[in-house]
Amino acid sequence: MSDMIKILAGTESLDFGKRVAQAYGSELIDSKTTRFSDGEFSVSIEETVRGKVVVIVQSTVPPSDNLFELLLLIDAAKRASAKSIIAVMPYFGMARQDRKDKPRVAIGAKLVANMLMAAGVDRVITMDLHADQIQGFFEVPVDHLYGSTIFLNHIKNNLDIANICIATPDTGGTKRASSYAKRLGVDMAICYKQRKVANEVAEMTVIGDVKGKDVIIVDDMCDTAGTLTKAAGLMMEHGALSVRAICTHAVLSGPAYERIQDSVLTELIVTDTIPLKKGAQTEKIKVLPVHDLFAQVLTCLMSNESISTHFII
Repeated sequence: MSDMIKILAGTESLDFGKRVAQAYGSELIDSKTTRFSDGEFSVSIEETVRGKVVVIVQSTVPPSDNLFELLLLIDAAKRASAKSIIAVMPYFGMARQDRKDKPRVAIGAKLVANMLMAAGVDRVITMDLHADQIQGFFEVPVDHLYGSTIFLNHIKNNLDIANICIATPDTGGTKRASSYAKRLGVDMAICYKQRKVANEVAEMTVIGDVKGKDVIIVDDMCDTAGTLTKAAGLMMEHGALSVRAICTHAVLSGPAYERIQDSVLTELIVTDTIPLKKGAQTEKIKVLPVHDLFAQVLTCLMSNESISTHFII
């Protein structure tokens, strides 16, 4: 590959970045994070990037240090006279804060976009944003990839499509589930849920017929797994033969692992945009790698080829 591109990764996505670089036909360049005793940290790029296209790989999962490390790396590359800077964000944190849903709240996703642009990013590549409109928060190109390109192949190659029913755990994911159902030529069901507080579901009902079906619940992320496991149980109560779930981003916070292990889910299929927590895994979780997809997009960008085939939901 051309030596015009230099790939580096933040601390949170170091392993993912190595695999992206290897799939691209390159190696990660060294960067160093120095931490002070009070928690402050600084970054440095340990190789010249003058006149190069710098690709920085980092998922901005909590804590906010991961986002700030990405901003510092972008600033370091800009001050090192990089030709252009591409932020590869497999998981875009703060994406659930995409609008004002009540008075006097921040729009976190817009703030993150502003900070990335202020730091000097020229392009962002990400996957399965919680809200598509976040792309419009940027004044630089955003390549929004879809995990469906990976998941659909997995479903077709490993499951009996004839008996599948695609489901969404809430009405907000109807568009995503409908696209899966149309691509597979199967029926769809919807879980309607009501919340009283964040991360806690008060009521849930099923719209659609799942009796005798192998249900696949589709969502962009799984956080505490409360909605997901409750939806799975509800599907079984309505006569489903089995329930699987597909979630691009395995946030899996709080009691998520225990809930998944104790649930009626046959399996939870996720990608590696967020690494699973060490020592807290369950045999029900299957991880599909997506580094090849990001490497393919980088290859197309560097050779000025179309990447539209990777935008199919």
